[in-house]
Amino acid sequence: MEITVIASLSAQRRARDLAELPGAVVDVVVVGGGVTGAGVALDAAARGLSVVLLERADLAAGTSRWSSKLVHGGLRYLAHGEIGLARESARERAVLLGTTAPHLVRRLPFLVPDAAGRDVTALAAAGGRLGDAVRWSVPGGRGSLPATRRVTADDVGRMVPAVRPGRGGVVFWDGQLSDDARLVVALARTAAAYGARVLPGATARAVDGGTVHVELDSGEGFALRAGAVVNAAGVWAQRLAPGVRLVPSRGSHLVVPADRLGSPSAALTVPLPGSRSRYVFALPQDGGLVYLGITDEPVEGAVPDDDAQPSDAEVRQLLETVNQVLTEPLTRGDVVGAYAGYRPLVLPASAGAGPGNATADLSRKHLLSWDGPVLTVVGGKLTTYRAMAEETVDAVVARLGRGSARSLTARLPLVGAAPRVALDRVTAPRRLVARYGTEAPIVEALGPDLVLPERPETVGELRFGVRHEGARTVADLLDRRTRIGLVPADRERAVRAAEQVLAAEL
Repeated sequence: MEITVIASLSAQRRARDLAELPGAVVDVVVVGGGVTGAGVALDAAARGLSVVLLERADLAAGTSRWSSKLVHGGLRYLAHGEIGLARESARERAVLLGTTAPHLVRRLPFLVPDAAGRDVTALAAAGGRLGDAVRWSVPGGRGSLPATRRVTADDVGRMVPAVRPGRGGVVFWDGQLSDDARLVVALARTAAAYGARVLPGATARAVDGGTVHVELDSGEGFALRAGAVVNAAGVWAQRLAPGVRLVPSRGSHLVVPADRLGSPSAALTVPLPGSRSRYVFALPQDGGLVYLGITDEPVEGAVPDDDAQPSDAEVRQLLETVNQVLTEPLTRGDVVGAYAGYRPLVLPASAGAGPGNATADLSRKHLLSWDGPVLTVVGGKLTTYRAMAEETVDAVVARLGRGSARSLTARLPLVGAAPRVALDRVTAPRRLVARYGTEAPIVEALGPDLVLPERPETVGELRFGVRHEGARTVADLLDRRTRIGLVPADRERAVRAAEQVLAAEL
């Protein structure tokens, strides 16, 4: 069976869209190409609205590529009594696992070892069972994940061999993305399949009434008119909506070789000292790496455009926390990479001047706020992006008086998605299927040669990124379409391959 590429974000399509947009009138302009903005663009386009998505840099260039790559059910929300938010998270996780992106989301066991303390595992067991009950209460949740259970010392040794031997633990289950940036790209391409114009390298400089002034990264500019402007710029949302009250926080991760933890098959879960709801996770990844995170530190002042960097204190905190349960402690010498991202936390109206250092305790609820034709959507979590987008477009449809009143996205598979039985029949390497779904054979056919001998990424992935996923620069290819850039030494050696592909394809 021949497989065709749907909704190619090619250089030709971008040039055509740019030629048509100056002076155009559209229903919705979405500002921000992260998971929220891409989700809004898809929801709006699927309802029949004309949509333009503007992103100043690249798809997933901001917060959305710096997550823990988890699709989680909100156990932490339960600890803070936010049952509604936990149910929403569990419902959206089931949608992603079952319909939206089964190729990008997998089940992942989380191990809380008794080596962290029996009081810790008792609390984890209680929380896990409460999370199971919440999952069972939402559509599609009952059969989506296994139940929480006790495990033996032998089980612990098999799941995470680096944990001190001789004691058991508790396992609960959640969802893991193969790559958060790939989810954003899939959303944007699916939106494009419904007619949305997706434009990385285009900054919304100002909104004057219904007129949006756009500056391209080439230095050129143009204006277009929109019935509504959705501000989904995350921690940078205040540039278009100064009245929105945000308290950004920084979440950091370390990248370590998986063999330093015995190549774990489960996520090692260790509580931060003194906390009953915050954990450090050692999250196994394809390609022989583990991501160790996550911190939650308040950010003072304006959020810069440049990527965040973990502080020395965060590095120390992550290593010291996980080392509590390891036979051989991790050291800074084991760290081969690190990354950090900003969270756009919303400050409640009742909070007065600010929450001090309590960003970890701020709600992950999102905010919708109109200011003239601009609707700001900010806050929330990656897991609940679809629900946020649906609520946002509901508000836009009500304001415009056109477009379908019902969202389609809970039943709408993204490009590459298929039921798991169909994904199992795709004739391509399993790693490519987990990243490209039904399009994996196309990616494989574009070139199976490895970008670097000791890494799994292929030249075909780079070519596919340029031809069909809107990649225009080395950073787009190495830092977002693939994640080679998470290990700086590998990134440096892969630059030449990326440059060669760009020269040949553009």
